[in-house]
Amino acid sequence: MALTTETESWIYRFLRAVSGAAAHLVSLGFTIFVAVLVRPGSSLFSWHPLLMSLAFSFLMTEALLTFSPESSLLRSFSRKAKVRFHWALQLLSLLCALMGLGIISYNKYLNGKAHFVTWHGLTGLLMVLYASMQCMGGLALLYPKLMKNWTLAKLKLYHATSGLVGYLLGCASLMLGMFSLWFTTAVTGILWYLSVLCPILTSLVIMNQVSNAYLYRKRSQP
Repeated sequence: MALTTETESWIYRFLRAVSGAAAHLVSLGFTIFVAVLVRPGSSLFSWHPLLMSLAFSFLMTEALLTFSPESSLLRSFSRKAKVRFHWALQLLSLLCALMGLGIISYNKYLNGKAHFVTWHGLTGLLMVLYASMQCMGGLALLYPKLMKNWTLAKLKLYHATSGLVGYLLGCASLMLGMFSLWFTTAVTGILWYLSVLCPILTSLVIMNQVSNAYLYRKRSQP
């Protein structure tokens, strides 16, 4: 028996709600896992994985999920409140990323090691710079009158799509870090594969959210 359109819609919303809940749990669980693994304060380096996972895995994921119709923790709040919450989490994410970058740079300096010579280091640097520009771009949405030649709808579309690119870049940086000598030595077997799956899962959820909210709607317009 063929499913009705209403039933298909309900199943789709249910699956999105489940995947969104999974993204919440995975982003938090991965950050806690890294915190337990590095034991913050045990060394200068220990703060780098913690801050970067906190920035790109937890805070940035939660900032984007704020606008999810099915899995946002602020569904009952106004759009304005969600925007402010999103902005605050993104600023915290950028702050953690900047501190993480500064710590690893100083740690390599102390140990006489070259920096930004690996894909992980280059991607991480690019992501921090990109996140800085993305936060500045967010000001245009908070104060749209500053961009007189742009409509608010177009600003939202560009900010969302560029934000998605930045998020995927952050997840790529996390994944590349899992191929480092430190991580592959500390995490082996099935735990390593599960760790790699974490940013992949959250990336798929965020991609689906943004594409449904902006990209698909844009294509559907006559």
